[in-house]
Amino acid sequence: MGTKFVVFSVALLLLVQIAVYSVVRSSISSNVRAQLAQELAIGDKVWWRLLDQNAQKLRLGAAVLAADFGFRSALSSGDTETLRSALENSGARIGAPITALLDTGFALQAAGYEMGGQEALTPVLQQVAAQLSQTEQSSQLQLINATLYQFVMVPLKAPLTIGWVLMGFPIEQSQANDMFGLSGIHVALVKPQGGVVLTSLAPKEQAALSQLGQGTELQLPEDTLVVRRSTERTDVQAVETYLLRSLDEVVAPYLQVQIALLGITALGLALFVAGSAALARRITTPLRSLVGAAEQLSRGEYDHQLPALRHKDEIGDLARAFDQMRSSIRKQQGEILQLAYWDRLTELPNRTQFRDLLQQSIRASIALEGAAPPVAVVLLNLDRFKHVNDVLGYAFGDGLLVAVAQRLSALIGAELGVVARMGGDEFAVLIEGSTAEEAVAVAQKIAASFDQPLTLEDQTVDFSAGIGVASWPAHAQDADTLLSRAEIAMYVAKQKTTGIQVYDPALDSSSTQTLSLLTELRHAVEQGQLRLYLQPKLNLADNTVRAAEALVRWQHPTRGLVPPMQFIPFAEQTGFVRQLTLWMFEEVARELPTLCADGRPLRVAINLSTRDLLDQDFPAKLDAMMAKYNAPTDAFCLEITESAIMDDPQRAEATLNRLAERGFKLSIDDFGTGYSSLAYLKRLPVNELKIDKSFVMGMETDESDAKIVRSTIDLAHNLGLSVVAEGVENQAILDKLRELHCDEAQGYYMSKPVPLPEFMAWRARHLAAA
Repeated sequence: MGTKFVVFSVALLLLVQIAVYSVVRSSISSNVRAQLAQELAIGDKVWWRLLDQNAQKLRLGAAVLAADFGFRSALSSGDTETLRSALENSGARIGAPITALLDTGFALQAAGYEMGGQEALTPVLQQVAAQLSQTEQSSQLQLINATLYQFVMVPLKAPLTIGWVLMGFPIEQSQANDMFGLSGIHVALVKPQGGVVLTSLAPKEQAALSQLGQGTELQLPEDTLVVRRSTERTDVQAVETYLLRSLDEVVAPYLQVQIALLGITALGLALFVAGSAALARRITTPLRSLVGAAEQLSRGEYDHQLPALRHKDEIGDLARAFDQMRSSIRKQQGEILQLAYWDRLTELPNRTQFRDLLQQSIRASIALEGAAPPVAVVLLNLDRFKHVNDVLGYAFGDGLLVAVAQRLSALIGAELGVVARMGGDEFAVLIEGSTAEEAVAVAQKIAASFDQPLTLEDQTVDFSAGIGVASWPAHAQDADTLLSRAEIAMYVAKQKTTGIQVYDPALDSSSTQTLSLLTELRHAVEQGQLRLYLQPKLNLADNTVRAAEALVRWQHPTRGLVPPMQFIPFAEQTGFVRQLTLWMFEEVARELPTLCADGRPLRVAINLSTRDLLDQDFPAKLDAMMAKYNAPTDAFCLEITESAIMDDPQRAEATLNRLAERGFKLSIDDFGTGYSSLAYLKRLPVNELKIDKSFVMGMETDESDAKIVRSTIDLAHNLGLSVVAEGVENQAILDKLRELHCDEAQGYYMSKPVPLPEFMAWRARHLAAA
């Protein structure tokens, strides 16, 4: 940049100097031409003035002769010899080789010269005399025998003019030299037909005179002459007079000025170059430093202080502004990185940083020689967090998230793994060198830590989480897939209320094993591959069967009978469970007349999923189906899990109220394993509680389970609800439930789920045995 600046400045200065020099040169040329024209015009006058002065001398000599008494007497007496002698003597005195006496008619009376061809000269003298008598000019030039003469003529009076005295003076080289010495102007007298008569030029330069009349300049070998043809005496026809002035002599003083100007220009240019270079260095050196600093900034290096801060000029101002920008960018970059990689609420790594750390861990494992150590991800999602926000407010919810983050960080520690907040109420733990089985132990520690309630703002909150576990390379080959599969396991854990779930391809709707499962399920509904199974519920008061639970089975054309756990979770995950629910209702409504053919009513329980409860059109769909088959709504009992209600309590409550208004019975399924509260049991239009089989099956051996079952039965009865115990596996459990006044029992001890015909046969046998 500095070189360009100097070159540009010098070029600009050169252009200015060239323009100035051109103007000066043009002005000098114009002035020289004008001066030459003026000098030549003056020289023209001077030349003729010199000739006039010479003519005056001749006239004076002629006048003396004309006034001489002896000369007059000789003329009166006709003494020709005396006249001739007087003419010769007088001409010799004044240097006039031609003298003559003419009468008034210009006839030659006497001649004071001796020249060959005198007879031929007489007409010339008569012609000159005639011309002089008719003009006001004091002299006349005449070329005689290649010599130019200047003639003057004075009258001879007595007192009238009785004759004329004519004298001729030769124009010599000395006169031209005098002219040159006086004015510096050369004179050249040239015959009209060509040929030089007289000139002050040196002999070697006279050859160029042949070019006279062809232009205003005459080119000599070493000089240039500006030519002017004399216009002072237009009556002179004997010769052409040219005045010549040396152009170089006139230009010489100006040439010195030009040389001085060039010298000043060169000196100024040198000084300007030096000054520009110094100025450029002063400007460009800090600017180069700033450019280098800008490149550092572009590479993300914000810690280097910028140079040129000490300058007190504009460069310093620019450097200080640039440094301030650097500081601001560094601060903003830090804030951006903080926002990009850290969660502002909990100060934990966010999803982006967690993903980067996971990728780094996988790459580090791959880079190790030998067997690559595994990398595990534990993903957890808090249960009922939306409910906490709705009831206690978002500020309380934020405080709860901070408390959970602190508890997880204290539990995991930097040595064990990295804790991150993935967003919302979702957290993750990265464990290097851990398999999925080893990560389950960490997940169990996390779940156990959640058993201790959190106290926040005088509020004690019980909370839990659905936890999913996946590991590399067992479950995925890259970080994104690993996170996705850990998330799938986490949501399955929440739906199944199992607490902890390790990823399995059967859970993943996008895995190769289940990629076509959704299409096959649709075909199963359309092609009649689904089967309705029923499991009886025994009334413990009179040992009758007044209710049954409807279940679905899939009779696949190639796989055979597909277990429910292989397609029900998938259907819940993809939302296809709503189609399965409607299929169940339609099948039961269609078969209801068959089930009640013996005159004994039967209430059929059907499970509802979270997606069913969140479907605002679900009640209307059931209305259409009941009307289609003319089925009574009180013949149906809708079983809902506590977790399905708690995912969105407001919408679930609204849907359940609409269903209850239509006459459907409602039952809380798996009671005791979820997060319901007495307040919800009081508010919801529930008719029945169904005790989870985990408590029922443990009644024989675990007193705590027995107490839970007893308390649940008492609680339900106090609330006006009936109780169903599922998971009855033997007579002892059945007897115990009867002692506790449980209303109905369900389990494999009585009957496993069977197709409709087998259910009808079993019911008939049971009735006969009773």
